[in-house]
Amino acid sequence: MAQTQRDDTLPFPILIGDIGGTNARFSILLDNSGEAISFPNVINKDFATIDAAIRTSVLAQTTHKPKSLILALAGPIKGDEVPLTNCPWVVRPKVLMAELGFAEVLLLNDFEAQALAAATLGVSDRQPLGALSDAPLGSRVVLGPGTGLGVAGLVRARDTWFPVPGEGGHVDVGPRTERDYAIWPHLTPVHDANAALGRISAEELLSGRGLMNIYRALCKAEGNRTPRYGEPAEVSAAGISGSDALAGEALSLFATYLGRVAGDLALIFMAKGGVFLAGGISPKILPALQSGEFRAAFEDKAPHQGLLHGIPTFVVTHPQAALHGLAAFASAPSDFGLATEGRHWRNMAAE
Repeated sequence: MAQTQRDDTLPFPILIGDIGGTNARFSILLDNSGEAISFPNVINKDFATIDAAIRTSVLAQTTHKPKSLILALAGPIKGDEVPLTNCPWVVRPKVLMAELGFAEVLLLNDFEAQALAAATLGVSDRQPLGALSDAPLGSRVVLGPGTGLGVAGLVRARDTWFPVPGEGGHVDVGPRTERDYAIWPHLTPVHDANAALGRISAEELLSGRGLMNIYRALCKAEGNRTPRYGEPAEVSAAGISGSDALAGEALSLFATYLGRVAGDLALIFMAKGGVFLAGGISPKILPALQSGEFRAAFEDKAPHQGLLHGIPTFVVTHPQAALHGLAAFASAPSDFGLATEGRHWRNMAAE
């Protein structure tokens, strides 16, 4: 029996949105040329629902009426009601079609969008970490420390990019050095109601709260000192400026642990096309990531140091990388092997 050719082309204009826990970013693609109309960032708490945010901050601000909607959301897409992890909004595709007039709605994981961006970003949108500045045409990895730790793979096969979303930020991380063993007992673990002891996941180290976790553990290991800082931005600023030794060490360890996890993921995906650090934190701590500790930890994977030495690493510097990735897919969906089953809704009445 002949296989039906799948068509993932959505009708233009297409509204694309990157929905985070605090802010939502939107733009409208007029056609597949990539021409877009941008809108100011939306502060989520200003609106009770995502429907109200789209109606007020996008549709009421333009004469263009989008026919389709593509949203990148933090978390797995399942069913007709998708709650956001760090925001009280619930995305209901059928309601969006019925009340806001969209003919089609497609929901993606937020790091799928980051993976799409890693496939298509230009040289000016990334900052290399280490001596390698080229990104070969090969499988890639994206990980992003921010509110949490997002991870996605990007497999290159049959001249097509295949985004692989997952929950890689929740893998276990263990101590390796004497300093690690000194601070590990003081780290706040992830607790499981069915387990006697908690565990240290990558996200508990490599996120905003993860940086604070490292910093507070260092304070306890150094004679139970009283922490001077209460916010990740304060720790990173003091560490980068060199004004506080413990903050500097916390930032150094953050870069080291990020390098270890990035190296693990590079081996898992054989990511010869590069590892891309996305998310909100990496661009802000670029000096710490460029100091050499990240790259040294990334390559310290005996017996495969030589393999990792040849894999480039980058910080994504594009300010709207997720929207860039969504736009790339919307403009040329056949370039990507994106699984849309169960995440693509069509309003048959609108056809």
